[in-house]
Amino acid sequence: MQILCLLTMEPPVSLGAEDVRDEKVKVLRFIPEIKPEYVVTGQYTKDSAGKYEAYKEDKTVPKNSVTPTFAQVILWIHNSRWAGVPFILKTAKAVEEKKAEIRIQFRKFPSSLFPEAHPNELVIRIQPEEAIYVKTMNKTPGLRSHLVVTDLDLTYHAKFITPYLPDAYERLILDAIRGDHNLFVRVDELAEAWRIFTPVLHFIDAGGIKPLPYEYGSRGPAFADEMAKTITGWNPKTSAKL
Repeated sequence: MQILCLLTMEPPVSLGAEDVRDEKVKVLRFIPEIKPEYVVTGQYTKDSAGKYEAYKEDKTVPKNSVTPTFAQVILWIHNSRWAGVPFILKTAKAVEEKKAEIRIQFRKFPSSLFPEAHPNELVIRIQPEEAIYVKTMNKTPGLRSHLVVTDLDLTYHAKFITPYLPDAYERLILDAIRGDHNLFVRVDELAEAWRIFTPVLHFIDAGGIKPLPYEYGSRGPAFADEMAKTITGWNPKTSAKL
């Protein structure tokens, strides 16, 4: 939710803590409560090679556990800037990649001269190896009109020569020592975040949403990608990797 707020909030009056947090709260107030039909949860099973065990095969996990190890939520922000734009929030364990990133996929032009072209994407990778890159369709050299996905890449470790990049918790500890509240959650912001998720969390606890099985090392439950494509028109499988 912090990443969502920082991505979608309006520019604050200043970089002061209260101005930044005011704008984050405004964004959250435009988000309605999550509907169960826009939620997918999953639980990983062992991989096909048998190298990694399933979640329930862990000795510390009850055999009848319904604890999710995958969750996907689709939500909308009902303000003038983001009206009609779907936001997909996804987190998981035991999937194909360990990463944290923001993927902004641009709309596909309805009358494209190249129907096979995928929409362009702006990707902000938070970890590992911080980077910002643009995925764009490009014609290959030669006489054929053949398109491929290429990238304009700004990887921090490659561009900036620095011996060390502090991680997020180091930054927060330093801010706490300095008395800088900029990146800390305010009470009203926390309350708004809980307002959005609490009803669907109660619904899940009551057994209303069962976790779907997915193989260790996969993308997660196939139904999550199907839901994203059906509701938003975005096909996650065409989102090319760097």
